[in-house]
Amino acid sequence: MEYELTVLSEAMSEAGREAVRLATEGFETFTKPDHSPVTSADLAVNHLLHARLSAAFPDDGWLSEETADDEARLSKPRVWIVDPIDGTRSFVRGLPEFCLSVALVEKGLPIVAAIFNPATGEFFSAIRGRGIRVERRMDSDQPGFSSPRRPLALVNPWELRVGRLDGLQAHLHCRPIGSIAYALALLAAGQADAVITLTGGNEWDVAAGMLLVEESGGRATTAAGHPVTFNRPDPRLPGTLAIGSNLPAPARAQLIQHGIAAAQDHSSPP
Repeated sequence: MEYELTVLSEAMSEAGREAVRLATEGFETFTKPDHSPVTSADLAVNHLLHARLSAAFPDDGWLSEETADDEARLSKPRVWIVDPIDGTRSFVRGLPEFCLSVALVEKGLPIVAAIFNPATGEFFSAIRGRGIRVERRMDSDQPGFSSPRRPLALVNPWELRVGRLDGLQAHLHCRPIGSIAYALALLAAGQADAVITLTGGNEWDVAAGMLLVEESGGRATTAAGHPVTFNRPDPRLPGTLAIGSNLPAPARAQLIQHGIAAAQDHSSPP
């Protein structure tokens, strides 16, 4: 898998430079049918990654947030799962909390992953069974992430704002972050202790990050604690819970209980 990671790393470095160029020189912003934003930078990064990876691995499938889904991927043993820019709202606002996130999935499991925040230059990567690598690419005047105190959970800004995470505040410091993929990478790198989103999300948001977390010795599941398999017909997910290996037991227990309760509430009829 070293060759796959090498090709992916080179493609992501090139795509990251393009994202930074567009952030500096200007980009267009559109609204998708689900009312979420997408920019010309998302589309440019998606196009570049697809061109590089499909040229190198023409037999692999493709699932991306910014590409019309092709069910042919379901018959492929290997599929690239891509979020060209996770945290588009942060990108639009000029905040360094966005990233490129790509995983190669084989038979439902991520086997190669990379997450790149071109604003900070942080590059996180992993091959299943070989641990994680963290490096700094591209000169950047943006500081890397710093945690104010521990234990620290990185959370969905909206869920924090409306009080859905109030029950955790006595046990963890909940810090909102605009990209779950970047949050998972930070957890894997030891800069946070947990990541939780109670509902929502898609495979492309977490495929790469979950492998990084697992390779760092942590655990990543749905919010209710169920394992995730990838390249399913419906890429939507019922939330995400990732826990670092050093999180104290009381905080770990509260996170698990909160995720299970949220899943039960979400599945209950109104």
